[in-house]
Amino acid sequence: MASAAADRGFGSNRVRTGPSLVLFVAAALVSSAILLWAVRDPLFAAAFLGGTIATGGILALLVGTGGRGEVVAVEEEPEALDPNLLRVVLDGAGGTAALAITSASDLELFAANETFSRWFGAPASISELAEGVDDPRQLHAAAAQARGEGSAALPRMMLAGAAMRVEARLAGAAAGHLVWRFERTEDVDLAAETKRMVTGRAGRRLGEAGIMAVLADPGGTIIAANQVFAVRATGETDEDVSGAQLVRFLSATNSGQFHFTIEGRGATPLRILRVPVEEGEDGLALFLMLDELGFSGASGEEGVHVLLEHIPLGLALADMDGRFTFLNRAFRKAAGLGPKESVAWPGDLVVEEDKSAVSDFVHRYARGRGVTGDLAVRLRSNPEEPVALTVAGARGLGNAAVLLSLKDNSEEARLKREIAQATKMQAVGQLAGGVAHDFNNILTAILGTCDLMLMRHLPGDPDYDDIQQIRSNSNRAANLTRQLLAFSRQQTLRPQVLQLPDAVSEVSHLLHRLLGETVKLQVKHGRNLGAIRADPGQLEQVIVNLAVNARDAMQSKGEGVGTLSIETFAVSADDVRRMGTDILPIGDYTALRVTDTGTGIPPHLISKIFEPFFTTKEVGKGTGLGLSTVYGIVKQSGGFIFADSQIGEGTSFTIYLPVHQAAATEEAPKPKLAKESQPGDWWGSGTILLVEDEAVVRAVAERALTRHGYTVLCAESGEEALEILRREDKVDLMVSDVVMPTMDGPTTVRHARETHPDLPILFISGYAEEQLRKSIDIDNVAFLPKPFSVQQLAETVRDTLRTK
Repeated sequence: MASAAADRGFGSNRVRTGPSLVLFVAAALVSSAILLWAVRDPLFAAAFLGGTIATGGILALLVGTGGRGEVVAVEEEPEALDPNLLRVVLDGAGGTAALAITSASDLELFAANETFSRWFGAPASISELAEGVDDPRQLHAAAAQARGEGSAALPRMMLAGAAMRVEARLAGAAAGHLVWRFERTEDVDLAAETKRMVTGRAGRRLGEAGIMAVLADPGGTIIAANQVFAVRATGETDEDVSGAQLVRFLSATNSGQFHFTIEGRGATPLRILRVPVEEGEDGLALFLMLDELGFSGASGEEGVHVLLEHIPLGLALADMDGRFTFLNRAFRKAAGLGPKESVAWPGDLVVEEDKSAVSDFVHRYARGRGVTGDLAVRLRSNPEEPVALTVAGARGLGNAAVLLSLKDNSEEARLKREIAQATKMQAVGQLAGGVAHDFNNILTAILGTCDLMLMRHLPGDPDYDDIQQIRSNSNRAANLTRQLLAFSRQQTLRPQVLQLPDAVSEVSHLLHRLLGETVKLQVKHGRNLGAIRADPGQLEQVIVNLAVNARDAMQSKGEGVGTLSIETFAVSADDVRRMGTDILPIGDYTALRVTDTGTGIPPHLISKIFEPFFTTKEVGKGTGLGLSTVYGIVKQSGGFIFADSQIGEGTSFTIYLPVHQAAATEEAPKPKLAKESQPGDWWGSGTILLVEDEAVVRAVAERALTRHGYTVLCAESGEEALEILRREDKVDLMVSDVVMPTMDGPTTVRHARETHPDLPILFISGYAEEQLRKSIDIDNVAFLPKPFSVQQLAETVRDTLRTK
């Protein structure tokens, strides 16, 4: 029975060994095919196939003669592939490719060659390679494609910092494995890759985190650095440090702490990390630096310096001899020192006249008690603006004996200058307005007298030409007074709601004639411009004055050839907020910019250009009232004007006029057509009460109105005028000056209306009608600005009586 069993077992073993052998040979063929695809070496694949079949034959003989127990073992536990054996086989394949075998389902790594380990380390699965790449789904998609179609390929994918071609092929009898092949498509230039990282987005991110990055060669020469290092090392925002020695920018203290040389001995210490980029000590290295704010390893004095450096106040330390031992960045900025400029003594910061006082001041506090004191000094960098230097005796700060404080008052000085300039312009405007008002009275008398004389001296008379010459010069003087009133914002305006491009178009033909053939005019209009409210005639005067100034500037440049650009554009409230100006209120504006290519305005003169009678032209070629007139018209229209100039490049004037907020149905008033009148139309009749404190003006107006048929009652004050009204039965019109001593015109009119409620009033004044109407709340009032001619007075009186 045992023999039979043995026979049955042997026979059974023979039968069962046949299929196992077939399966083994099939597996050997598949493995050889895979190796042929991965290794690309037919001889190696054939040798592997022959060796595997031979090994299988030996195993089959052993199984055939090993008894029943071995038969059961072969049948129930077929031998699996040994990972160590596969690793040796993959390593022996040679070449530069990285090979790996993973499970097909979860991509867990089964075996890999040495190149794979060197490139990727020891990942547990292929999935870990996808971490940190731009598109981690690519590897999983390739695996899914290989499982479905048998193979997949990725032509180019960035892995481990290099571009690679990736292939995957399904393998195994049960299709349970994937064989992966990774080939670099190009050689990786570590220096180029690291340089790209340092100077690119990664370097900027490091800088935002306060980390300075430098790539240097074995000799210490900088290959690349991020911007934050360049700024800290040189003090300049656009400095290129490539090619310089790294040690040039660093210094070390006695305790071994490194810091930037430009920041001095009291600078913030640095923590420096060296990261090798290439293998070996002679390869490239990446240096990462960050501020060491914990004072570790720093002496007490160095710790104080680090602390003072981060305080946003201008602070400096000096020793017993008064020599500087430390200056923080805020102090250097306030003192006007450049990033590479060094000073040894506090006296070196001030003008020659203040050196002795500063030296004595510092020495006194260096040897005295720990008290403070202030000294007004003038800095060498800005001698026009005195600043306060605060000095205090320092104790417990190492070698420092004096603590100095200097405030950066550049912004405060700018605001002071702007306020002083605005105050000066307002004062000059008030003075100019007062002078113009008084001068208008004189001109009214001169023009009126000339008109009266011309009534007696006809053309051909020997005195006619002389009278006309006097009248012509008086009109020129009247134009000057109007410009003064424009500057003082006291001229009469006729504001209308209009579009700024329309005003530019109206005056463009005149500009072509004014500019001549050598100056090119360019006009550009923006979109969505809001309507403004201004006097169109005065607005045209603004454009003409700016254009004439620009023409003169371009002609004085040499050849006289240039370009005048006029541009209109919209400025929203958000744009004003972004401008960050303290002068321009937040709101919507329509802007006008006039730019020339002339000589430019020197910086020390640009603050004076809007002052009346200020001019840089030759004697006789300018009155100095062009820009002051522009300034006055713009300000009286509620706008703002700014000048920006570069020497040798040109000047740009920008005017901001507020957008007029009006109902949609509001229309701009149509201009009235001037009606030509004849001398015969000036005559009239009636009783006129003339109230004027200036005798010459009163006399001329009385004679003019009497000549035109009116009965004139004169009063030199408001009180006298009221007395006349009480005793006269009928007065048809009151003609009154506005500004008079004791009782002004409006007060006189209010008292007169108490007894004569329907009495028409005609005000004559050298001030602006618009301002007077705002301050005078009286109905049925007409206005005639000074200076006026006899004809203008007669016409206005006639029109006022007709509308009675």
